[in-house]
Amino acid sequence: MTPPLDSNRSAPLVLQGGALAATTATTAELRQRRAELAERVAALTWDLGGLAYEMAIRDHYRLDVLARKSAELQQADAELAELQRLLASAEAGIDGQCRACGAVHSRGASYCWHCGAPLLEQARPASAGESAGDSPAA
Repeated sequence: MTPPLDSNRSAPLVLQGGALAATTATTAELRQRRAELAERVAALTWDLGGLAYEMAIRDHYRLDVLARKSAELQQADAELAELQRLLASAEAGIDGQCRACGAVHSRGASYCWHCGAPLLEQARPASAGESAGDSPAA
């Protein structure tokens, strides 16, 4: 269950590493965090490109290093994307928390940005016996 939002606060603060603060943050704090994350994503992208270039000119690729750097970039990019979604829906408010990991998600999200668990309830089809009994007799 999400904490109630007051008029001065709009969405939860996303912390580095995907952790979420228990308290809510002002829109200004979220914008500042978005700017910091955007700089981090840009730096990680630059570093990954430079790393790949250096490996290419030396003809010595270390896939484990590239995979590790790519994973770090992917996590920062996912965090930035979720923060942007939260800011975009700040006027409408947040929608809830993931049942699996507790991460806050924005309205309309189908899957948790943090753990990938589905957020929407699955529609269960009626059993064959119920559907056959409900059909009109010909």
